[in-house]
Amino acid sequence: MTTYPKKALLLALAAATVAAGLTATAGPAGAAVPKLDWKPCAQPGGPAAQECAVLPVPLDHADPGGRQIHVAVSRVLSDRPSARRGTLLVIPGGPGGSGVQRLTQKGAALQRELAGAYDLVAFDPRGVGASTTASCGLAPEDRYLTSLRSWPGPDGEITENVERSRRIAEACDRNGGPELRSFTTANQVRDMDRLREALGERRLSAWATSYGTYVAAEYAQKYPRRTDRWVLDSSGDPDPARVARGWLANMSRGADDRFPDFAAWAAHPDRDGDGLRLAARPEDVEPLVVALAARLDGEPRPSTTPGVPLTGNGLRQALQNALYADAAFPSFARLVKAVQDPAATPALPPELARPIRDEDAAVMVGVICNDVAWPGTSTDAYRAAVAQDRARYPLTAGMPVNVLPCSFWKTAPAQAPAPITDDVPSDVLMLQSRRDPATPLSGALKMREALGDRARMVTVERGGHGLYLGNGNACGDRAVTTYLTTGRRPARDTYCAN
Repeated sequence: MTTYPKKALLLALAAATVAAGLTATAGPAGAAVPKLDWKPCAQPGGPAAQECAVLPVPLDHADPGGRQIHVAVSRVLSDRPSARRGTLLVIPGGPGGSGVQRLTQKGAALQRELAGAYDLVAFDPRGVGASTTASCGLAPEDRYLTSLRSWPGPDGEITENVERSRRIAEACDRNGGPELRSFTTANQVRDMDRLREALGERRLSAWATSYGTYVAAEYAQKYPRRTDRWVLDSSGDPDPARVARGWLANMSRGADDRFPDFAAWAAHPDRDGDGLRLAARPEDVEPLVVALAARLDGEPRPSTTPGVPLTGNGLRQALQNALYADAAFPSFARLVKAVQDPAATPALPPELARPIRDEDAAVMVGVICNDVAWPGTSTDAYRAAVAQDRARYPLTAGMPVNVLPCSFWKTAPAQAPAPITDDVPSDVLMLQSRRDPATPLSGALKMREALGDRARMVTVERGGHGLYLGNGNACGDRAVTTYLTTGRRPARDTYCAN
């Protein structure tokens, strides 16, 4: 994945914020839509023509004339105006993913693939990046990925998880304010439509990935006549009673679906050449990783990051991250090799080596807890669920069903999520990996069922998460490109061999 100087992009967006304050105003319903004041913000590795602006949106869409907050937006105009047919919105995953960053990473590839058919537009949802943020004021130790993900302790103990979850919920209630309470999928959908208005578009096309597919599905449900060509890449189960709780629970199955790809790679004789072969047979790789994680549970290893040892849960989380893309397999294999070597000092993956920024933690927790009410399940019930999941899915060790701050959340959701139905135009193309560690095929099939004749689904014989122009294959990429550029979808659900 392409990286870019985040500080430079944030500075560019900050400048755009000042300009927006001078040129854009948002008034009550019926007032003029604010003008987007675009400024150059190209970053190394991204499109040379990338521009940034800021869109004012109501903190509370029920009070459109009230307090306004800002949403950072970015675009890359079509480089072939004669071929342009509309605007393609790039919707990131998360919650907490940056659309502006996603456009920086994927904009050049989209330009090549779509041959000028669209202006490419993205935005940072409220709470993300250079958009209006909130803070829960969490201690650093509560902001590591292995803490926010609620990995159980050795032998499945969850007492510390319960205490941390309650502490995080109380801190967010105390410090998050109305901004944090506004971080919902429903508001992201309304902000998207505000952006559509500001762009002067009657309808939008979209490419959404991961959590973004749920955002896109909710937008199409609420504004069915404002969608054009809609691509959902790596979808989860849209069950309105569970939402993120269901997505997390499904990760146990997702890891099991995907791990055989890593095991086959790690046991292949080709790994001997680079010293990364972990076992002679694929079936021996999982017991090895599970045993190493259990050993680290009892004896964490000092790492190259002072004060941050590699724990069993650190190894498990590193595995989850590595399963997203084949390109990450070598780095995880090197970590396993370092753990096996008593003389080595393991180097933590960057995402595990330091706490997550407090504002980023706030939006990650805020959206999933604000969207839908979580059951106030007893500690004993969580303990039993974790024990059962650990036994069935050793790779995820009970984390996907463990307690989270949402069980102690102080603010009730403003509204229930809208069920996804088939009672709108048929303009959705789904792209799905057969072995997705985060949004497994079993969950995506629930989205497919909910959409009914609105959608066609292309299933790709690949492992990984987020397929188009990344982890997929030529057949799947071609299906998406053909749909976005010509409007032609497969006549029925179809399959792409690897």
